[in-house]
Amino acid sequence: MAELALIAAIRELLPPAAPRTVRGPGDDAAVVRARPFAVTSVDTLVENVHFRRATHSAADIGHKAMAAALSDLAAMGAEPGEVYMSLALPGDMADAEALTLAGAAAGLARAHDMTLAGGDVVAAATLVVGVTVVGWAESEDQLAGRDGARPGHVVGVTGALGASGAGLALLERGDHSDGVLQRAHRRPEPRLRLGRALAGAGVSAMIDVSDGLATDAGHLARSSGVRVNVQLDAVPVAEGVVGVAHGAGVDPSRFAATAGEDYELLFCIDPQGWQGAAEAAVGTGTVVTRLGVVDAGDGCALIGPSGLPVTDARGYEHG
Repeated sequence: MAELALIAAIRELLPPAAPRTVRGPGDDAAVVRARPFAVTSVDTLVENVHFRRATHSAADIGHKAMAAALSDLAAMGAEPGEVYMSLALPGDMADAEALTLAGAAAGLARAHDMTLAGGDVVAAATLVVGVTVVGWAESEDQLAGRDGARPGHVVGVTGALGASGAGLALLERGDHSDGVLQRAHRRPEPRLRLGRALAGAGVSAMIDVSDGLATDAGHLARSSGVRVNVQLDAVPVAEGVVGVAHGAGVDPSRFAATAGEDYELLFCIDPQGWQGAAEAAVGTGTVVTRLGVVDAGDGCALIGPSGLPVTDARGYEHG
């Protein structure tokens, strides 16, 4: 299928644009009615770096690319807005696969009240999916960044961790079934509604757990100029992870703290606000776990059962 024909076919997959979108796919650029604060993030997934087509279907790839981008909006507490997606398609990818990929991405966006407002399709040597997301807020105070953690604040995390990492471990062992853990890796769910609820509850800092709790807590600590202490035995471990971790000869809590792509939310908040944050999370159908406290200093410290820092536990580090 020629590029213009493929773009037209993708457009047919899309629902009617939201009222805020004045002009969407079909013009040279999208036109959107703005609000006071735009929250924009760009995310790119590359074949054989972030996924393999041998273990991920076209629908998995589209869903995962969209989820990774939407999770950045969740971490900011932004309200839903628009999505712009670019596809670099290799010659060995069938048109039906490309449409399935785009359809899965658009479906997840639609499920979170996001409008796919534009994009691009080009030919390439390998599959690359780029997603730009735009969320909105009426005031800066409605948003949560990484730089607001202060000594004395409580550290918390949503949901449970390690499922995606365990799913990846199973896929790499050759278990390509559609088990719960494999699905957690292939089709993560962004926490947009939860992120808005936590931002509304007054969290002081927030980040999504994409590189692994240990690494992302370090990102948050550096941005805030503090030390984030995480009690390793308090880390909530997702169901099914214990067996995979033991099979790999790794402590399950350490596995959960270092595996990435869970897309849960790590946050800090004044102790007096903890109960409100917990109630806000319950209102979205999830729970939060208290992991530790923020101190003066720098970096993230994973504290083992002995009370001493665990120095050899890290998540994904970008080169």
